[in-house]
Amino acid sequence: MQYAEFMNEALAEAKQGLAEGGIPIGSVLVLDNQIVGRGHNRRVQLSSAIRHAEMDALESAGRMTAKEYQHCVLYTTLSPCAMCSGAILLYKIPTVVIGENRTFMGEENLLRERGVNVIILHNPECEELMREFIKNNPTLWSEDIGE
Repeated sequence: MQYAEFMNEALAEAKQGLAEGGIPIGSVLVLDNQIVGRGHNRRVQLSSAIRHAEMDALESAGRMTAKEYQHCVLYTTLSPCAMCSGAILLYKIPTVVIGENRTFMGEENLLRERGVNVIILHNPECEELMREFIKNNPTLWSEDIGE
């Protein structure tokens, strides 16, 4: 299935982030069935306030036209927070595929209310990666989600 292929790419990004000492969340931006941007949460690595995985993927895609964003699908291993959901809405990305939302429920309802097609895969590997990270790094996790 196509969803699985791109989610596996996002998961590889999450694992890379963890290996770098960061938070294991990954994302890829897909246009016409091609990855045009990829990223992982790099708040720790870059000492950044905003470099969540989705933001990192958008940054790596570089400047795109409004029309291009409107034909993209954003894959993320974890439900997007308010900041990342805002970027999704700003650029009118029509579909977001989420690996899991049990460890953290982001702004999925807001996205749906604004017409975004939200697809939840309930990927067990995404969930286990986050559960283990949160258990071992509760302070860093709280910082990342603004608690």
